Amino acid sequence: MKPALKLPVILGSAAALAAAALLLGKPAPGAPPLTPLAPRVAVAPPPANKPDVAPVAKAEPGQPVIQIAVLLDTSGSMDGLLDQARTQLWNIVNRFSHAKRNGVTPQLQLALYVYGNTDPGSNRSEIRQVLPFTTDLDLLSEHLFSLRTSGGSEHCGEVIRDASAQLAWSQDPEAMRLIFIAGNEPFTQGPVKFADAVKYARERGITVNTIHCGGYEEGISGQWKDAAVLADGSYLNIDQNQRVVEIPAPQDEEIARLGAELNKTYVAYGASGQEAQMRQAAQDSNSLGVSLSNMVSRSVAKSSGNYSNESWDLVDAVKKNQVDLGSVRDEDLPEPMRGLDAAGRKAWLAAREQERAALQQRIQVLNTERQKFLVEARKQHAAQNSDTLEGAIGQVVQREAKKRHLTLE
Repeated sequence: MKPALKLPVILGSAAALAAAALLLGKPAPGAPPLTPLAPRVAVAPPPANKPDVAPVAKAEPGQPVIQIAVLLDTSGSMDGLLDQARTQLWNIVNRFSHAKRNGVTPQLQLALYVYGNTDPGSNRSEIRQVLPFTTDLDLLSEHLFSLRTSGGSEHCGEVIRDASAQLAWSQDPEAMRLIFIAGNEPFTQGPVKFADAVKYARERGITVNTIHCGGYEEGISGQWKDAAVLADGSYLNIDQNQRVVEIPAPQDEEIARLGAELNKTYVAYGASGQEAQMRQAAQDSNSLGVSLSNMVSRSVAKSSGNYSNESWDLVDAVKKNQVDLGSVRDEDLPEPMRGLDAAGRKAWLAAREQERAALQQRIQVLNTERQKFLVEARKQHAAQNSDTLEGAIGQVVQREAKKRHLTLE
């Protein structure tokens, strides 16, 4: 593979941009409404002993929605891309922690597809929905760490079409609906023409952005740029094997410690609560296993509104009116809450919520100090991590946010 160049962004032509202005956030004239369509190709089930459903928190009335589907090439040469996805997830999430539209924080939903593996059952290229749109970030992290690469063909058009048809894309005309597809082989492989797949997505208000893992000119010759122009998206190239430059900051250890302390404020309830709480601790361990800096990024994400676990945590569930605390059975509660009357339950849970808020606020204060330190420290480093998966997604999100009147800082 040729070494990747610095990250350029090529947008559609002026004519294409003018035409796309009529399409922002809504389908093309005469196109079908923004409703989930029946899949045209059956999708393989998730890996063994992985959940086949993913929770999506209900958005508040008037709350903006950001939907990002990430399509990763998992053929044999893509280990570096998977490593970047695992290690940069929390940095990507943190880009949205201060997003606002008219003072309202958007809901972030993420979905994950893989393509490029050889399906041993049929000896064909596998297209698999790993997770539908979800707000459960720990579940997404768990699946990312479970992915492995193997040989195969990369059918870009097919995976774009499947993600466009199978995911529950928002019908809100102001929603940000983005696909990011990353890989390194020519964009023309497979039974579905990429031009048809991109058109199919665009008619549903979905913007397809292409990320070539390799040289800029190599990506152009492989038609990654052509696909982005047809989609009114962005064409980018990254070095999938680049190691992210991590600069230690004085606040790192304290933020990581507080991030682990946050787990004690979560109150698992119901049949799946204990399993989800174990997943939370496991993803802390995975992040710390990557680096202290990665655990810091995860801790910062856990202190933001994007990290919400009302599907299993009683604090979040009651706060968002998803559960009537008085109706929860004693056997579905943690031991300290069993036997308490309504007032006792409320008081005990309120104490956990206050503990969490204090920890989150402290993490945010420390992170503000940390970011100031890193801005100065990075001036001494030439590498800015721009030609990585996180950098590529960040550039596109900045562009798309402006279209939809979202501020990210």
